[in-house]
Amino acid sequence: MSGRGLLAEWRDAIRPRAVTLVVGVLLLQLGFILSYAGAFHSPSPHRMRLAVVVPASAPAGAAQQLAGKLDGLSGSPLRASVLPDRAHAVDALRHRRLDGALVLATSGPDELLVASAEGGSLSSAMETVLSAAEHQQQRTLRVHDVVPASTGDARGLTSFYLAVGWVVGGYLVASILAISAGARPANLTRARIRLSALAVYSIASGIGGAVIVGPALGALTGSFWTLAGFGALIVFAVGAFTMAIESLAGIVGIGIAVLLFVVLGNPSAGGAYPAPLLPAFWRAIGPYIPTGAGTYGVRGIVYFGDAGLTRPLLVTAVYAAAGIAVLLLAGMRKPGGRGPDQSTSSAPA
Repeated sequence: MSGRGLLAEWRDAIRPRAVTLVVGVLLLQLGFILSYAGAFHSPSPHRMRLAVVVPASAPAGAAQQLAGKLDGLSGSPLRASVLPDRAHAVDALRHRRLDGALVLATSGPDELLVASAEGGSLSSAMETVLSAAEHQQQRTLRVHDVVPASTGDARGLTSFYLAVGWVVGGYLVASILAISAGARPANLTRARIRLSALAVYSIASGIGGAVIVGPALGALTGSFWTLAGFGALIVFAVGAFTMAIESLAGIVGIGIAVLLFVVLGNPSAGGAYPAPLLPAFWRAIGPYIPTGAGTYGVRGIVYFGDAGLTRPLLVTAVYAAAGIAVLLLAGMRKPGGRGPDQSTSSAPA
């Protein structure tokens, strides 16, 4: 075969659209490696929220002085404040306003209060930093876990994997609909049908996930229906948002969804390493991606009596509302017509 013929075969076999998609996949793959390695390659604590409690017999200003010293530790691992007594510190931990509390003793070891349900690596980092600081002062430290993770929830990771599973289900079902029925709904009625189908799937997914981690495995117990409802909201929000992206970008929208929910969402979610241990970029974006909002919300439901649930609910609701609005508008653009992404499917939605 001549050189010209071989080149022609290459051009015919690998069209410019395919080349573009392959390059996009390569960039997505490299972005995956960069995001995970960037977030996890060197975790270090940054401004973990710590309260200081000193004995009533301590000199005036002793608590503020100690808080100032802890604030000034190299690398700023702590953001210290002062609380009047141990009871206030325990309450703040249970309401997720603190990552730890140092209670000084008049004699014997000081006490570090933590909540490992927020993530085992976070409480371990707190213990490491405070143990070093106490050692320098020739004092000893004992740790009390105020809100421990359940025995079936090693280092609090089940919450993360449950949220990831719900997010994956959301964008996969949206992607399947796009591949099988066209990226853009043919008309407004078809858009409503897609959203209705997604709602049914989301309810089943939310209940199924709650059954697996609860009654089936015993990893996350209690608040079953609240957990199932929250899971259904996550799945629906991610699915609707993915459908919206696909209606605008066609099949490329699947890659955009993976970029947002997996490449950026997973390492910033606070699963393996909670936010205070992540670099600034991932620490900033995590709470506003459904993976991070879901992880934080699940822990709040299971361990903290719904404390801190407001922001995760708002985040997922915004994704759901945006997805619904964009998808309905896409269905209205060509009433009675077929979706524009003919390369995805020519079948009606």
